[in-house]
Amino acid sequence: MATAVDALHNLASERSSIQSTYELTKYLEYQLKEIKDVYLTYLGPPFNDKDFSPPRPNSTALTLPSAATRVDQWHRLENKARLAQNQKAYSVLLGAVRELARSTLCPSLKTSLLHFCMGLDGLLGSISALMTALGDTNPTQTPNMRGNAGELQKVEGFWILRELQSWLWRSAKDFNCLKKKLRVTLH
Repeated sequence: MATAVDALHNLASERSSIQSTYELTKYLEYQLKEIKDVYLTYLGPPFNDKDFSPPRPNSTALTLPSAATRVDQWHRLENKARLAQNQKAYSVLLGAVRELARSTLCPSLKTSLLHFCMGLDGLLGSISALMTALGDTNPTQTPNMRGNAGELQKVEGFWILRELQSWLWRSAKDFNCLKKKLRVTLH
């Protein structure tokens, strides 16, 4: 009897953790919209033009799992695999956003980017905790640091924020789906 109660308690705790992670993801998604607008204005033309979309650069800064993976392929992955992909992406993106903050000359934008990095770091911690709760014995965080200069750096910054936006959107859907699966398990 105690094990059944413990199991239900653990599931409720996991569900609460997933809900908190989902809410943090949605908050970061909202925060990123504001930062992205300010950052693109900071970059100036043509980056702040609505229809501007430069080709994605081939650089080590953007070697991360693409959030553009087909939905059917993404949903075939097990929860642990999706969480691992999220963790890898946010580790790389956190390092890239830190570099954007370091290279930004506008003090208020730099502060916003660094604050955003704290949120991303918290999201990585939440994902690691979820992975551990789901039985992954070795969740790791490996931020990727990078550096570049000039126009290529502007294009990379543009794409980093675009990828980050896509990942936050996808992650929110993943955490919501995972929460629903646990709700079914609880009943």
